[in-house]
Amino acid sequence: MKPILKNLSLALAALGLSACVTPSVADKSSVTLPPETAHFKPGSGSDVATTYCTICHSPDYIYMQPAQDRAGWTGAVNKMRKVFGAPIPEEQVKVIVDYLMAQNGKQ
Repeated sequence: MKPILKNLSLALAALGLSACVTPSVADKSSVTLPPETAHFKPGSGSDVATTYCTICHSPDYIYMQPAQDRAGWTGAVNKMRKVFGAPIPEEQVKVIVDYLMAQNGKQ
């Protein structure tokens, strides 16, 4: 074997070996979050809102939103479904909107 090819082979072998024994730099620590303390206020549809809305939002965040009329809440729920991909079944949209109207609706 020519000296240059021998040196290249040794260098590649060493590089491959070092990749096998080099420790990972990824930190394997974890974070424990505190339990959620905010809840939706009791009412018809609160269980559905809890099931689907708290996938992404805390109840506090939803209660901080300005009061909206039915068209506004319907648009917001449909935006969550169609734009952001929230897994809210079509038949649950009215239930959630009715709940949001009862909690923070503008007539």
